[in-house]
Amino acid sequence: MIENKKLSDLEDGNNSNSYHHMLVIIEVVDGVVLPVNYEMLGEARRLMDFFNKQYNSNEKVIAVVLGQNIKDLCNELINYGADVVVYADDPNLRYMVNQTSTKVISSIAMDKDIISKISPDFVNHYKKPRYMFFAADSIGRHLSATVLAELDSGLASDVNKLEISDLEIKHQHKTKGNALKYGKVLEMYRPDFSGFLWTTILCLDNKNPEIRRDFHPQACSIIPGAFAPLEPDPKRKGQLIEFTPKFDKKDLKIKVLNRSIDKDKIDFDSFKIVISFGKGIKEFPEDNIKLIETLSKLTGAEIGISLPLSKKIFKLDEKINSKYMIPGRVIGTSGRKITPKIYIAIGISGAIQHIEGMKEAEFVIAINTDENAPIINECDIFIKGKMEDVLPVLIEEIKRIISPLEVQAKRK
Repeated sequence: MIENKKLSDLEDGNNSNSYHHMLVIIEVVDGVVLPVNYEMLGEARRLMDFFNKQYNSNEKVIAVVLGQNIKDLCNELINYGADVVVYADDPNLRYMVNQTSTKVISSIAMDKDIISKISPDFVNHYKKPRYMFFAADSIGRHLSATVLAELDSGLASDVNKLEISDLEIKHQHKTKGNALKYGKVLEMYRPDFSGFLWTTILCLDNKNPEIRRDFHPQACSIIPGAFAPLEPDPKRKGQLIEFTPKFDKKDLKIKVLNRSIDKDKIDFDSFKIVISFGKGIKEFPEDNIKLIETLSKLTGAEIGISLPLSKKIFKLDEKINSKYMIPGRVIGTSGRKITPKIYIAIGISGAIQHIEGMKEAEFVIAINTDENAPIINECDIFIKGKMEDVLPVLIEEIKRIISPLEVQAKRK
């Protein structure tokens, strides 16, 4: 019986010959590849280079791109790290319609003819990809969910750290309480609510003999800005494979006749100064926000927030909630990455996820009651004190030395 076996004797979970390669789903808008896709390709390249060395294998990074007149983009994806680009070029794919894109991507993921061109040795046993990446944006979050439902596997959303490793797992449901080695596991990390810790998400096969079932691909959506793209290498060689999608009437019920893109309402890039606030407003939230508003008007700054505030954790006037406690103002890996001349962090402790969003600011000022808060390691000036005590003094001093005409000059 399995209960009597040692760990080394047990089946190596998540190590089936039926699953190979990493698929990276590329988003193209108006003939342009979105920046997050280059970031995903860079991380995919890093992971699969490690994978092939660690496991003496030759699995590929496969970029999948849908659209119309997109073939010219394929070589660029090779330059940024893909080994193979599978593209579907069709007028019905000019605009992203989730139902249509889900069908095409799922078909590509399970197509043995494609695998025969990439890895003939794998084709006889191939079922699905081993790993799969999507962008954690408005398109990718929706698309990833429907594709993984179609492929009958799990999904980790809004990931900002990834590793591949072999793990020993003991789980009542997955392994019937026995210690079992799971090989080639994609460890997917995402920030938890506090912003200081990561939650680790694993997509594991059921190896309990009573409910045995595989879950592949191991897939996630990746937060834009979480990873750095590779420097493009025009000398890289890769394989281009065209996939011809087949549609029926029900696939084409929804048609996009035209589209326009709404620009981000919060344009941090237009400001030299950004002021952000966090949970430190808690004692007098509305009064403190009014002080921050006053400071931003005097300095010509835009206002950001830390991630927890976007969850509306304080009881505030609805006008304040709708203006400030919104995802578009979040600074960090779950929001925006900014590069202002001056960054002022008010009542923000400095979770690593927040630091990633503002660390490229040229000059950082922090106001906090805790001199041991992590933000102190990232700032040029640290002011210890309550914001309701510090901000009025700061505001009065700025009023004394700055004229209203100078405010306009602070905009980029």
